[in-house]
Amino acid sequence: MDRAIKDRFAALWAKYFDGAELPIAFYYTDEAGRAELVKAGAAARCLIGELAKVRKGASLCFNVDSVGCPGGKRYLGFGTGEVMPNFSYFLSCGIPGKLEGERYKKSPELVQELMESSVEVKAPARFIVFKRWDHLEEVDDPVVVIFFAPPDVLAGLFTLANFDSAEPNAVFTPMGSGCSVIVRYPYVEKDAARPRGVLGMFDPSARPHVPSNYLTFAIPMVRFVTMSDNMEESFLITHTWSKIRERISRAEWGE
Repeated sequence: MDRAIKDRFAALWAKYFDGAELPIAFYYTDEAGRAELVKAGAAARCLIGELAKVRKGASLCFNVDSVGCPGGKRYLGFGTGEVMPNFSYFLSCGIPGKLEGERYKKSPELVQELMESSVEVKAPARFIVFKRWDHLEEVDDPVVVIFFAPPDVLAGLFTLANFDSAEPNAVFTPMGSGCSVIVRYPYVEKDAARPRGVLGMFDPSARPHVPSNYLTFAIPMVRFVTMSDNMEESFLITHTWSKIRERISRAEWGE
């Protein structure tokens, strides 16, 4: 991690988002010891619950055995590509007397169509490491930056992501699990010609693991650096933002 990039963003974040929660970042590595390895069976079943610890300052490392949720394994790239039997029914209407459905989609056919159009990610290394921004070290090489934030902070991030783009969808909101919108989707975006930000955490199954007024904004590191470079010439220096910045500094942050 480039120390100059790290320190510059930290200073700008404190200046324009005073008091707001620092982002976390992740990357893949084959090197053990970059962070505490989460042992099999020791973590909350939902990855989003474990990341609450990272948001508070812990640095955590996961491998294929660390993640208890099959969907989590898949969206972190540790899955085999297979899904649970009758998954299309599980995500939709269920099977009476056999399987309760989550009813996130109207029909199994819609689930199947969604899955067929999804891009699968294969983890490029044995471990995925999550660290809060201020805990990143020179040996770390983050590929995605993730913000857990309330509406005022999200408004700033969303507008900053659109600042140097004529494309109206420089930020998009795909339907997916909590872990897919902070890991899989932004990880895929890093290789796009024009990487987009990902607004997420609308998954009802993940919502209990975040404050009630928080969503997420995830962005590939390559795009995040550009956003940071633009901060001092953007709307953030205007009177309009100063009123929001004052409100952010007075906010009581969720737990």
